[in-house]
Amino acid sequence: MFLSMHLTEVRVPARSLRRFESVIGASLVNEALGAAEALQRRLGGRVIWNVNSTAVGGGVAEMLQSLLSYVRGAGINTRWLVIRGDEPFFRVTKRLHHALHGAAGDGSPLGEGERRIYEAALRTNIVELRAFVEPGDIVILHDPQTAGMVKALAEAGARVIWRCHIGWEQRNDETELGWRFLAPYLGAAHAFVFSRHAYVPPPCDDGRAVIIQPSIDVFSAKNQALSEETVRAILVHAGIVEGPMPEAVRPGFVRSDGAPGRVARSADVIRLGRAPTWGAPMVVQISRWDPLKDMEGVMRGFAEGFGHTLPATAELVLAGPNVHGVADDVEGPEVFSRVLAAWRLLPHAVRQRVHLINLPTVDVEENAAIVNALQRHATVIVQKSLREGFGLTVTEAMWKERPVIASDVGGIRDQIEDGKSGLLLHDPADLAGLGRLLGRVLGDPAEQRRLGQAARERVMERFLGVRHLLDYKMLIERCDAA
Repeated sequence: MFLSMHLTEVRVPARSLRRFESVIGASLVNEALGAAEALQRRLGGRVIWNVNSTAVGGGVAEMLQSLLSYVRGAGINTRWLVIRGDEPFFRVTKRLHHALHGAAGDGSPLGEGERRIYEAALRTNIVELRAFVEPGDIVILHDPQTAGMVKALAEAGARVIWRCHIGWEQRNDETELGWRFLAPYLGAAHAFVFSRHAYVPPPCDDGRAVIIQPSIDVFSAKNQALSEETVRAILVHAGIVEGPMPEAVRPGFVRSDGAPGRVARSADVIRLGRAPTWGAPMVVQISRWDPLKDMEGVMRGFAEGFGHTLPATAELVLAGPNVHGVADDVEGPEVFSRVLAAWRLLPHAVRQRVHLINLPTVDVEENAAIVNALQRHATVIVQKSLREGFGLTVTEAMWKERPVIASDVGGIRDQIEDGKSGLLLHDPADLAGLGRLLGRVLGDPAEQRRLGQAARERVMERFLGVRHLLDYKMLIERCDAA
């Protein structure tokens, strides 16, 4: 790994697509390998660069970690760089994040002062990146944090693709504000990538935009198969469920390079009283501490239904990354503080059943293994987002055959077929409705199995990494020929 003043390279191991044969069969794997070989010949010695703002936390970093390993395993020279920014820069980009979702966030302006902060933070990153990128290289820039680099890299002779992982189907004053801020930086891009057609804004709706939906890696630490004993060992060790630890079972997992891993750290847990017992029905939401994920709303919906539509034995776990562990998310500590304050106001009987968990992020794969275990143990997974570009936690839970209740917003609509592969909460503000859906699933094991099985089949059909790689191969060829 090289470390410069502003850029960090994230090294990923090379992994073979052949491992997917056990999941999708040899025919599709051979198709993907043939496509990779054709792309390799086309590129010659040129590099595909991916540039984003964090190596840990959130779906973009997770997807890059997995996808790039398979690209490297197919013999294509791809590299991943993480830019560096200061706290004012990430406050501006978080404000942009909210604006592109149609929300005001902290209500701060996006004017010329913010533009100066944004451009100043990227200036040195651009200089250092241009020292590595050569004419003809492909550069994929991810999200608003990197949009200001498009023009300089295109002028350096690179083929530049800007990938926006967020968006909102509607237009309002906030979306107009956000896109007005970003539009001056995007003109030189050779292509744009969005997760949904409805997310493509007017500045990008000129024939250069393509739609590529995200995917998961079923062999990663986040999604690999774990035995029930291993799940229990991990959760007991992390302090999420009550012991004892299963005998002669380690809280282990397999790392991306094939080496054995072990969950060594515990989570930071806030609770009143004991941890949940192993057999207690558990409702789980896992996400960043972001206001648009509405952890507080999940807690209030659980409280409204507790003892009524929900059994009095139910437990709620709200889990996110350590609030200081994600570099580009400056809102995490503030949001967690608000959730904690709301938790303290809950009735005592409810508060005993609600657990706030900050997961360790020092070791990315250890973090992923804990999330994996928690999702596999959950009776039902919730994703009550107010806005959602796509929602990889939904796909992850569906792969694990968990019944999912999620808001009827954004890319979640493309993942869940309501009533078939999960349940949609049509109004994310309907807390009583959330309680009713939770009660419906928690009280019906047959419904849990039906929804879970259909969910896994849905992921198998649409959201695996092999499809994702083929989509990008076609995009790169198109840009390279332009």
